[in-house]
Amino acid sequence: MGFISELLGYPLGWVMWLIYKVVSDYGIAIILFTLLSKIVLFPTSYKQQLSTMRTQSLRPKLEKLKKQYANNKEKFAEEQQKLYNEEGVSMTGGCLPLIVSMIILYGILDVVYRPLTHILRLKDGVIDKMKEIILSVKEWGIDEKALNSRPELTILQQVKEHGQTFVDKGVDSNIVDQVSNFKNTFLGIDLGKVPTIHPDVWNKAAIALIMIPILSCVVQLVYSIYTQHKQKAINGDMQGAGCMKVMMFGMPLFSLWLAFTVPAGVGFYWIWSSVFSLIQSIGLYAYFNPERVAAINEKIKLKQKDKKPGLMQRMMAQQSQLTQQAGIAQKSGRDDYNSAIEKMSKSERNKYNRDLIKEARKRMAEKYGEEYVDDDDDNDSEN
Repeated sequence: MGFISELLGYPLGWVMWLIYKVVSDYGIAIILFTLLSKIVLFPTSYKQQLSTMRTQSLRPKLEKLKKQYANNKEKFAEEQQKLYNEEGVSMTGGCLPLIVSMIILYGILDVVYRPLTHILRLKDGVIDKMKEIILSVKEWGIDEKALNSRPELTILQQVKEHGQTFVDKGVDSNIVDQVSNFKNTFLGIDLGKVPTIHPDVWNKAAIALIMIPILSCVVQLVYSIYTQHKQKAINGDMQGAGCMKVMMFGMPLFSLWLAFTVPAGVGFYWIWSSVFSLIQSIGLYAYFNPERVAAINEKIKLKQKDKKPGLMQRMMAQQSQLTQQAGIAQKSGRDDYNSAIEKMSKSERNKYNRDLIKEARKRMAEKYGEEYVDDDDDNDSEN
């Protein structure tokens, strides 16, 4: 595992350790951890869903702008941003939950791969000694490369099967008992093993292990289909529907492949994460009905009127004024304007551009009731 996943794994490992101390069951601990993470992140998910619904409610206005500025993409982008600013809608509102989910997944990977460190809280020296013992017993057939791919999971398996050997080679018997009694199963499924379609023996345990990636894919697919259905019901026929269908089927299939390359505990986490996400999404879609979204929109618009514009809004307004000034100058005499610009020296042209910017800033300051400071003297002194 990499440095970032280890860094993220430590705080999540303490949470998993605390839950495991209470329930003494690894599978139950993963379920409760997943539920706890959803509860903690609920405010973020609430804001994401609200942002999505509010953006969707602006669709009629956006369609009108598209028709109005069909031949002017720059003007459409400007008016679109202006509409979002007036309505108080953020284009990046849905990104944060996805980023947080990826961060949690990285931490979960580290916790699943290193249960001896995060849950049993064994010291590095003890783990290193157990690794040396495994490599020294040639009969077990484990080489250094295989051990380093999943060291703690390999140690866990070997201690459960050959506990007395570790005691005979100097490992404290209490530690061996602690590792041997660690319940890393759920309904008989070893969550530390990697699912495979080519098991050594086809039995109930092997079939159950294979079902974890399959269930993970199915539940994610159900969740994707539900959310796509709700969005289509609100928006009607959406642009980019083909791309959305690819994502709808592609991501669950990708997770199916990935779940066959990592310990079953990761796929088990994905199953419950998708289940809780589906339940949460059903509840939020029911809560954010059109009437409630419209009422929320009105409240936010009232707040936006009393709120001073941000830096991006001011920059866009300033750019718009400069563009308008240039357009007026060109319309008033395009040939004379171009001729005058060509006759200017470099310093005169720079001064002309500074004067335009100065005028735009002055108007912006007057518009928003702020003090305008002329910094031309400083610029001149630097020149």
